[in-house]
Formats: sequence, structure tokens, C-alpha cells
Amino acid sequence: MRFILLFSILFLSVNCKNYFGNPYPKSAPPHVSPVRNEMRVEPGNWWVGMKHNWVEIMIHRDDVASYQVKLGPTKGVKLRSVEKAESPNYLFITLDIAASAKAQTVPIIFTKGTESFTHPYPILNRRPGPKGMGVNPKDIIYLIFPDRFSNGDPSNDNVAGMHQGLQRDSLVGRHGGDLQGIINHLDYLQDLGITAIWLNPELENDQKRESYHGYAVTDHYRVDRRFGTNDLLRELVQKCHERGIKVVRDVVLNHIGSEHWWMQDLPSKDWINQWPVMTQTTYRAPTLLDPYASEWDKKRFSDGWFVPTMPDLNQRNPHVANYLIQQAIWWMEYAGLDDFRIDTYTYSDQAFCSRWCKEVREEYPNLNMFGEIWEHGVSVQGFFADDQPLKSANFDSNLPSVVDFQLCFAIHEALSREQGWTEGISRVYYTLAKDRFYKNANMNVTMLDNHDFSRFYTIVKEDYNKYKSGMAFLLTTRGIPQIYYMTEILGTGNEWPSHGNIRKDFPGGWPGDPANKFTAAGRTAQENDAYNYARALIQYRKNNQVLQTGKLTQFVPVDGVYVYFRHDASKTVMVILNTANSERTVDTARFAERMTGFSKAKDVATGAMINDLSKLTLERNSPLVLELMR
Repeated sequence: MRFILLFSILFLSVNCKNYFGNPYPKSAPPHVSPVRNEMRVEPGNWWVGMKHNWVEIMIHRDDVASYQVKLGPTKGVKLRSVEKAESPNYLFITLDIAASAKAQTVPIIFTKGTESFTHPYPILNRRPGPKGMGVNPKDIIYLIFPDRFSNGDPSNDNVAGMHQGLQRDSLVGRHGGDLQGIINHLDYLQDLGITAIWLNPELENDQKRESYHGYAVTDHYRVDRRFGTNDLLRELVQKCHERGIKVVRDVVLNHIGSEHWWMQDLPSKDWINQWPVMTQTTYRAPTLLDPYASEWDKKRFSDGWFVPTMPDLNQRNPHVANYLIQQAIWWMEYAGLDDFRIDTYTYSDQAFCSRWCKEVREEYPNLNMFGEIWEHGVSVQGFFADDQPLKSANFDSNLPSVVDFQLCFAIHEALSREQGWTEGISRVYYTLAKDRFYKNANMNVTMLDNHDFSRFYTIVKEDYNKYKSGMAFLLTTRGIPQIYYMTEILGTGNEWPSHGNIRKDFPGGWPGDPANKFTAAGRTAQENDAYNYARALIQYRKNNQVLQTGKLTQFVPVDGVYVYFRHDASKTVMVILNTANSERTVDTARFAERMTGFSKAKDVATGAMINDLSKLTLERNSPLVLELMR
């Protein structure tokens, strides 16, 4: 996630007290709990049979630290510890849950003098059904911006007591998209061939402005009511699973929203990274691997706030760390989620991130969590990947996958610039040649665009041939492809001057929209052609292991033409990208090591047969994807 830095810099001199206020006010916002309206309990329950067989419960209530705590009658659950915070309104209560324990309600008894009350804490049986399946190269991920995809329930457009309501006429306002809207269009995603959806954060963002994007969480255990409910998220996951579609949660570990309920009553001064005056990050991740970096630059990068309205969490505080780990596990277990995308991964404390990844993956070993490593250079991006072969032996991120920004930037250049020694399509070649920086580059998540920069069709200046080249590359190269919503129907938008331009409403997702582009009848002829082209490649990849796990062999680009092969014991796919601005005829003799024995080919996109492979002609800026046949 990135925001326009110019806006942020305007706030550099703001004093922190404007955001922290008094760290320890007498009372906090009310929150409904099973016992008393004024008490907040997080997480609200835990489960038996977990590898993470203990739970640290955060209790927030007026003067709760003055109470003694003990457990009532339990079977297999023990009170490990009770810890106070700096604020008198918090307690951290840790329960140990034995492997033999059964589901039960644990009475947590609070006493002070003659006063006493009990909180019944549920320890539940684990829900049946799939969870933590993880994404892998067999998947095609579809990135959905919930507020802009479809409004399935207009009744939640405006919620009493929340800061922002419907502002569909504003690029940065809330437009009313919700979880029900996604449920309503699962047929569309299934027809396209999508096997996983990644949702930009759906948790509560009750900020005073620009709350639609989801990256300023104000309640870690509540789906934003303008999107739906916790139960509706669970229903969405179930319905996706019924269609063979996984669900990826977007996790924000680095920061919270300035309106988070914690900010009215911080548990301790070091719950967030505080500075004498508001201090932003430098956005310079290389300081973490630079052998010459100053300690000041390292601290400023990691502890500075991302933007003034997003306080930076201090994950070196053990209670913050426990909270974030448990919150991730809780949602995975509660909703049956399949994987996590981790926002602003490099900005968090890296020792904490390593622990977070390790403990979450211990509970769900199939996870292929992918981190946002929006940096420059393969060496920097690869530094944060799991088991990085060239990294120091005394640290491992435990992060199994990264979002491959470097390959994304490379294909952008390839389709926007003539080939040079290292420029244009040569950049793709050189980027892939550095895959030794990853233990398994095939686990990287690849993309053409996302919610933070200009849409791909705009980047290639609405050149339809280049659109097809980009889609062909994305769906045939190594890695796990991610498609941003509407890219398949030629969505446009420039990130400047507003990110709202790249997060437009999907036409047809709102009652009364003049066109419904979820249907063929609502799309233009070219939009249908683009959709069908993307669908053909998606379905082919989905049904052919060679594009999922097959080896990649690339040849040095020549005269603007790049050729590579995906191959295994059963199939060989040849991909040719002509990135030149004129037609090219390719003599295939130099590819003999991969083409010997093949006499014909099928065009994967059209089904047309090619019976002479000696020379292949491509029009300007166009792709050709061939399944070679004997």
C-alpha cells in the first residue's frame, strides 16, 4: 500500500500529541461484550486442539487492573499469568489449554474487595471445513477492492454512528461496495477461471476521511459494517469454497488508523512508536540490508509513521506482538480463510515479522503468505523472502512469498520502451535471470497492476496488442498470477492526481448503472474480446500443469522479440512476445533445444493450428502462445 507522499509530507511537523491525546483517559468507547457493555475482550474466544494452545486475552475496562483474577471450575484450562499495563484500564490474561481439554466456557472471575464479576470465556471446538489451504502456482488470484466492486446491500451504505457514509460522487469517498456484492458475482469469477480472491482489507476503518481503502484499521475483530458482518465474511468464504475459490485476507501489521479505539487509551506509551514530533518513515527499505546504513536511518524507516493518520505499531512490545499473531490465527480459524497478503511488509519490525510468519505457519503449514515488498531492485526484494539463498545465516524472514514488483516493473518497461542492451524487453530477461535470489521464485506473486498504481491498460496507453502481450506474459511466466479487478475488461485509470482513478466502480455492480459489464451483453466488442482472451489463457493455465509448475527456459531477446518455454514431461508451451513497433518474422532454428521433435502447434488463445514452425510472424507489439505438438 502506498499513498501520495506529497500529501503526507505536509504533515511532517505536526506534534504527536494531536494524535495521541492523553494516553490514559478515564474511560474508553463502549464495546458490547457478553457480560458488560463497558468491557472489551479480545480475542473473544479461542479453540481446543490448536497448536497455538495458549491465548493472551486483552481486557479493557475502567480500572480493571485493580481487580484480582482467578478462574472458576475448568477442565484442562489453567491461568498462566495476569499482567498489568501502564494504563489502569487494561489486563493481559493468559490461559493455557491442554491437548486433552474439551470445549467449555471458562469462568474468569474478577474481584476487588467485596465486588466481583465473572466473564464467561468460550473455548470452542474447531469448525470443520477447509482453512489455511494457501495459494500456489496452480492458482490465479483476483484482487478485489470491496468498496468499488459491487453494492449488494444498499441498506449498509450509511451506518449510524460511523464517520463516513455514502459519497459515490467522490473519488475518495465510500461508494457502497460490500461483501454481498462479491457473493452476488461469484458466477462471473468462476466463469473467468479465477481460483482465489484477495480482498483489500475488509475490517473496520472508521476514519474521518478516506476510509474506503481499508488500510487504517480501527477494530481488529470486526468487519466494517458498511461491508457487512463477521458472519457474512464467513458466508462469503464458504460460498467461494463451494466453487473451488480460495479467499486471501489482506493483513496490516505495520500500523493502525488514528481513530482506532486504542488511541483513546493506549495500554502503554510504547504500544505505538512515538516521536517528539510526528515523524514519517523514509520509505527506504534498503537501510535494513545496507552494510553502511546509519542506525538513525534504520530507525526512521522502521519506526516512522507511514502517513500521519496511521500510527506505527511497536511490535517489539510483547503484547502487541502476541495480539497481532493471535488476531491472524483467530480470523483464519473463525472464517476459514485460505491465506494472507501482508501489507507494507518491510516497514514492520523484521524480527517480529519472522516470528509472526513462523507461528501462523506452524498452525497452518500450507500457507503461502505473500508480502508487499514494494522496493527497487531484485536484491532488495529478495532479501525479505523465506530462506533467501544469499542472506546471512542468522536471520530468516519465514515469509514464503513476495509480491514480485520487479517483474511487474520489467514488463511495464518492455511494453513501453524499445529494446536496448538492458532496457525494454531486456529488463524482463535480466530480472528473471536473478531468480537465484529466491529459494523458489515460482512462489512469487506476479501482476500487471494493483490498487496502488496506474492501471495496466493506461500504462500501455490503451494499446490493445500490448494489453494482450501483458496478459500472455502474466499467465504463462513463472509465479502465481494476480489480476486486478477490471483489468480483464480493459479497466483504465491513472494514479495521479487521485488513487480513486484506479479504484473505479465495476460497471453493473450498482443498481441503475447504465451498463453491466459483468455480462457479455453489457460489454463493448473490444471488452468482450479482451475478456475472452484473458479467459482462454486463464482456463488453459488452470487446466495445464505445465504453466503451473513446468520449468522455464528463456532465450536472450533479439530485435525486440522475447521467446521462452514452459515445459515438463508431458507438454511444452512456447511463448513469443514481439515488443517492437513493427512486424517481426522469427526464425525458430535457434530454439531447437526446446523445439526438436515438434512439427506443429496450437494457438492457446484461439485454438487455431499452425503446421509450419520454421518461421513465425507476429504483428507489432503482439504475443503468441503455442502448445507444441508432434
